[in-house]
Amino acid sequence: MVKYLLAVAAVYLGVIGVALLFVPAQFGVGAVPEDASSELLALMRLLGGPFLGIALLNWLSRKAATGPVLLANLVGFGVVAGNDVVGVATGDARDLARVFVVVHLAFAIAFAVAWSRRTKGQGYVRTCV
Repeated sequence: MVKYLLAVAAVYLGVIGVALLFVPAQFGVGAVPEDASSELLALMRLLGGPFLGIALLNWLSRKAATGPVLLANLVGFGVVAGNDVVGVATGDARDLARVFVVVHLAFAIAFAVAWSRRTKGQGYVRTCV
């Protein structure tokens, strides 16, 4: 299960990374103004790099996932899901966030389950070193 979870997360994050790099205004539809400044688009492109890096890490780790890789994904998807929940609840998020909140919560829950199963009985320190 973990190898498939990491593979799907890798593809998902890779698609987002590529979209941020090559079509940031279209990716940010509903959040980015049509006349977005070149600086804003450059900032969005800058964020594409880490997404691609994490996607590659997940892809390469899928056969030998470690506690730290699973925990990092849990934290990343958990924080993003939390942000989505707040944005949707307050009405501050774009309409598309209703879809992303489901996706990000699903990833966060899946990584929480995978991490807890992987690290059960091992303790945090032993898992991360």
